[in-house]
Amino acid sequence: MTMISRVLGLVRDIVIARVFGAGVDADTFFVAFKIPNFLRRLFAEGAFSQAFIPVLTEYKTRRSHEEVQGLVDHVAGMLGGILFLVTLAGVIAAPLLVMIFAPGFLQDPVKHDLTTQMIRITFPYLLFISLTALAGGILNTYGRFGVPAFTPVFLNLSLIGAALWLAPLMEEPVTALAWGVFIAGVVQLAFQLPYLRALGLLPRPRLTRRDEGVRRVARLMLPGIFGSSVAQINLLFDTLIASFLVTGSVSWLYFSDRLVEFPLGIFGIALATVILPRLSRDHAEDSVEKFSATLDWALRLVVVIGAPAAIGLAILAGPMLVTLFQYGAFGLHDVEMARLSLMAYALGLLGFILVKVLAPGYYARQDTRTPVRIGIIAMVANMVMNVVFVVPMVMLDIPGPHAGLALATSLAAFLNAGLLYRGLRRSGRLRLGKGWPALVLRVTAASLVMAALLAWGSSDLAQWSARGWLERAGFLVLWVGAGALVYGALLWLFGMRLKNLQLTSDKCIG
Repeated sequence: MTMISRVLGLVRDIVIARVFGAGVDADTFFVAFKIPNFLRRLFAEGAFSQAFIPVLTEYKTRRSHEEVQGLVDHVAGMLGGILFLVTLAGVIAAPLLVMIFAPGFLQDPVKHDLTTQMIRITFPYLLFISLTALAGGILNTYGRFGVPAFTPVFLNLSLIGAALWLAPLMEEPVTALAWGVFIAGVVQLAFQLPYLRALGLLPRPRLTRRDEGVRRVARLMLPGIFGSSVAQINLLFDTLIASFLVTGSVSWLYFSDRLVEFPLGIFGIALATVILPRLSRDHAEDSVEKFSATLDWALRLVVVIGAPAAIGLAILAGPMLVTLFQYGAFGLHDVEMARLSLMAYALGLLGFILVKVLAPGYYARQDTRTPVRIGIIAMVANMVMNVVFVVPMVMLDIPGPHAGLALATSLAAFLNAGLLYRGLRRSGRLRLGKGWPALVLRVTAASLVMAALLAWGSSDLAQWSARGWLERAGFLVLWVGAGALVYGALLWLFGMRLKNLQLTSDKCIG
């Protein structure tokens, strides 16, 4: 289901690039969408889900269905009430949000006014999608992973429809995308409600501050609001700095980030979504051995799948951007600039995935404070590196200073992941199983051969750009397939089998 969603997400970005390019319209929409989307990561997949699911799992394991229903009702009332006020404040304070998150737009009244207008349309998405995350958290806890994973499809379909059919009817065409976001929020929430009814857990929102479960979720959520969203804060800081750079910088960062989000979403976020309820159950059962085995299993998958994905993304950055986006208003110069930031983001793909997988090791134990402390360190490091990388490039007039922002974000992700890993090791909650040296050696050798093949096969951008769409797509599929085939075949020749990555009841087979 996640694969379907991400593929449609790529189609969505292709359509937006073709219709709006990487100019003023695209820059303003991406900023207007990024602000409520950032808050969505805090209130939805981020701090809320990581606080709510462990508490819900405990209620499901140890308490009656009526008590679970009560928790759902009271949490829905709390979340809905708070987000209604936040949404109202966001709509009213839209000009202030532009000033905070994209101060460079103040120099251009057109950018500023258009962004303000679209923020007022997109901001209610925060309310709808956060309630959707509440529904998805319930479904995930009860093992219904498919429905929440499929739900983002409606956002992609809505934006595609808005770009192709609504935009030509609007006085300001790009505002159609903002309305597409609003409509998607309503549809996504409505889609999940029948499945909650089938579980007998359809929320009946009730406002109370005295419910024990609400207080526990709130205590866990407050510090987690920052700790779980460090990557998003870093991306927003990137947008802030990029707003001062040449027009197109925000869009180049967006399109390159979207390609990194493809493997991150299909694999990293999907894996994190699956292991959080399992880790929460292992903790509720007080089984340290199973808890460690689940984390060890997840880390093995990260290495086996994440490493070649990062290498392939970096080497084929140019061909991918040409094939997917270089049409209509999105030109070859935009491809060249986006390629720089995509390569920088690709270097951090493993770090991004590791953070997604390691953080649940804390949230499942209802520890949201430690990720906060680590997140602060990573965020400060990211900000310092942004200045160190970008300022000299701007002063020396080196092309592509936006790529320095992407590189800083990637390095900060590795710092974040390293500190999370160290904390889990020291707490005794993560003990690596046998077979790790052999696994790393096999993956490294296979990845190097795959990298050599892809570097040899991918020609310069001018040759890719000269081909038609079908020929571009054919060659890209050919090289991606060849790389995957070589990588998988070498792992098999080196002795790796699927059973090496299976999670047993008590340990990971090495």
